[in-house]
Amino acid sequence: MLSQNFSQQELACSCCGQCKMHPDMIELLQEIRDLHARPMFISSGYRCEKHPVESMKELPGEHTYGLAVDIICHGAVALDLIGYAQSLFVSRIGMNQKGRASSRFIHLGLGDRFLPQFPHNALWTY
Repeated sequence: MLSQNFSQQELACSCCGQCKMHPDMIELLQEIRDLHARPMFISSGYRCEKHPVESMKELPGEHTYGLAVDIICHGAVALDLIGYAQSLFVSRIGMNQKGRASSRFIHLGLGDRFLPQFPHNALWTY
């Protein structure tokens, strides 16, 4: 287990099985889980550069540095999780709230804390 509620397996790259999550991301994820007090389901944690999503990008994304997670959620739960993240000073939040409920998610990223290519105070939709 990487934390009380999150395993290495659920945060590992679906392409290669590696899990190079940044310790600060794991700590943040657990803090949000503690505030939420209910299970949270991760659709994407660490992604290697060969991961299908990352390989299409010009530059590596936050997931490649272990500085982001996508959490499956929608509606009021998505709003709650975003609120918890903002209370913990997460300023990079992406949202996909279209389509089937099972494919909706929020992206929480800490890239701006460590790498200059990730802007601070970024909010976007997919």
